[in-house]
Amino acid sequence: MLTALARTATRRPLTVMLLWGLFLLLGFGLGTGVFARLSDNVPEVPGTESESAARYLDEMDPAGSSITGVVAGTPVADAGLRAEVERAVADVRKVAGVAAVPDPYATPGMIAEDGRALIVPVTLEGGLDDDAEERTLDAAAERIREIDAPDVHVSGGPLLGLQMGERAAQDVKNAELISLPVVLALLLVVFGGLRSALLPLVVAVSGIAGAFLALFLFSEVTDISVYAIQVTTMLGLGLAVDYALLMLVRFREERRTTEDVVEAVHRTVAAAGRTVLFSGLTVAVSLTGLLVFPSVFLRSMGLAVAAVVVIDMLAALTLLPALLARFGGRIPPAKSPGNGEEEGRFFARVARFAARRKVAVLAVVVPVLLVLALPVAGMSIVVGDARQLPADSEARQLQDTVAAHFPPGTGVSPVVVVAKPGTDAATADRIRALAPGATTRELPGGGAVIEIRPPGEADGAEATALVERVREMRGDAPVEVTGTAARLVDFRQMLAERAPWAALTVLAGIVLLLFAFTGSVLLPLRTVVTTLLSLAAALGVVVWVFQDGHLAGLLGAEGLGALSLTAPPLIVAIAFGLAMDYELFILARMREARLRSGDDREAVVTGLSRSGRVVTCAALLLAVVFAAFMTGGFSPILQIGLGLTLAVLIDATVVRMLLVPATMALLGRHAWWAPAPLRRVHDRFGLREEQTELPREKVPSGV
Repeated sequence: MLTALARTATRRPLTVMLLWGLFLLLGFGLGTGVFARLSDNVPEVPGTESESAARYLDEMDPAGSSITGVVAGTPVADAGLRAEVERAVADVRKVAGVAAVPDPYATPGMIAEDGRALIVPVTLEGGLDDDAEERTLDAAAERIREIDAPDVHVSGGPLLGLQMGERAAQDVKNAELISLPVVLALLLVVFGGLRSALLPLVVAVSGIAGAFLALFLFSEVTDISVYAIQVTTMLGLGLAVDYALLMLVRFREERRTTEDVVEAVHRTVAAAGRTVLFSGLTVAVSLTGLLVFPSVFLRSMGLAVAAVVVIDMLAALTLLPALLARFGGRIPPAKSPGNGEEEGRFFARVARFAARRKVAVLAVVVPVLLVLALPVAGMSIVVGDARQLPADSEARQLQDTVAAHFPPGTGVSPVVVVAKPGTDAATADRIRALAPGATTRELPGGGAVIEIRPPGEADGAEATALVERVREMRGDAPVEVTGTAARLVDFRQMLAERAPWAALTVLAGIVLLLFAFTGSVLLPLRTVVTTLLSLAAALGVVVWVFQDGHLAGLLGAEGLGALSLTAPPLIVAIAFGLAMDYELFILARMREARLRSGDDREAVVTGLSRSGRVVTCAALLLAVVFAAFMTGGFSPILQIGLGLTLAVLIDATVVRMLLVPATMALLGRHAWWAPAPLRRVHDRFGLREEQTELPREKVPSGV
């Protein structure tokens, strides 16, 4: 298959480039339409009690969504301001699609005790389609913003999702403007030439277009989270650069032994192309674990990111060979090693040190990683609110203004208890007695809705405890609980129940792929253990920073007491796949050296000396991309970005440069062992790097 792809790309390079050009136009034209379809409704899980109760409410009492305006910064009793607010309220009531706007001056609780702020809630009609709802939102919000006061903000409900989508689009644009020039500069340092440096960026732009297009297509059939656009774009950009870097390094090596550019491209695809293929498959398999969860958010993220990985892989295996066939003759070959100037001298020295001091390396590195991972034991997740947004966002400003002028709990989403027909009065009374100020409204058919406002945040410990208390005391009564806190409780339970199955699915797939690649039983197990160590360490630091608040200010964030529920599963799934990425880069070179020399110990040193520079550069480039996306200030993206950056850097340095040679030396020749039946299976069906006639370079024994 790879040979056929290479021959097609080199025979018809212009056709291949034209097809990818059309793909780019489609991605940046049609695909960018996804920004208007992003949703902030993350925690819903089909089949859970909270989702069932919400669906029942929609059927029995189809109410429209609502938004909130706040006017602050001046005495609201001022006659001029009052007249202006009342005119605005009257105008908003006339907007098509608006169901109700209470008079803030006549409604209890709408004016702050200090007299310097008031709230204007707007309820929309039920049953509006998306276009009508958006028109209503825009008209109502714009009219409220016209009120002449120092601080006027409008957000909440569906408007919050639209504002997050706009912020995501701006953050993606800024991240690309930051990361692409820096990546280009680093590639210039790596390759020393503009042509070589530009080719990975061409592939990277294809990855970005693929991210947009994949998300747009998925938005036709499911909700796409506001987090998805940033996560998929950063991965589309980063992995494309990684794969192109690996292919270009191999191409320059092949050019040392042949002046025929087309032949060098064929050899590159036959050798490094297999590594790219397996790398893409392992990353995609790592993301299949997200499909085990019934959460629409996690499933859509898993599918979208996997689609982007496949697009990057195809671009590296088709577009890049076509570009090399057309322009590769102007790219200089890699320098021949000799005269003590071996490219991998430093990495060979590190590998030899780790192999000789294997017990000492393991005794130091493993405890350090375990210490970094300790905060994971206390990790907590929440749905989150506008505090996760940057301080200059309108939704955050609205929440901060309400928090500064109104009592705690104002505007907090209530715990919603649905008492279906047949619920006895005593049970309903006990539920209402759980917290002061509970309100009840009747539903058609004899049911009722009891709303209980928690004393803290909508998804805080008090709110989730309240949900669990209601569920404990209802007995056999037909009572269900929904709302933000109930969705969080159900999401946590879903993660606890499905996480073992997701882990089993991913590990089984990874072990099978690594066995097919290496023919070893022990190497996949060693790889999984060392990868989990680096992953736990990275996640532990994220908890220490964003949950506990240590050094969060340096990243423009704050400790929120918990992580966003989106961050841990995405960090684990994506970082695990990226770690497999670098593992395959190294194992491919180790296996080549072992097949060539037959020396297991020397194969480890040679493999690291030839792959260490590529892995380090790839990790640095990927870290630059992730760091650029962290400039937006959106807390969940900061968490994901920091987690992935740390996971990549720890894995590419501490794990691959120290733990890998140390554990390989500890295993010795058994590292490549497999039982005879499995060995025969691999000999018949296993896939491997196709060997090419490279110079028989040897890392000097004196290194």
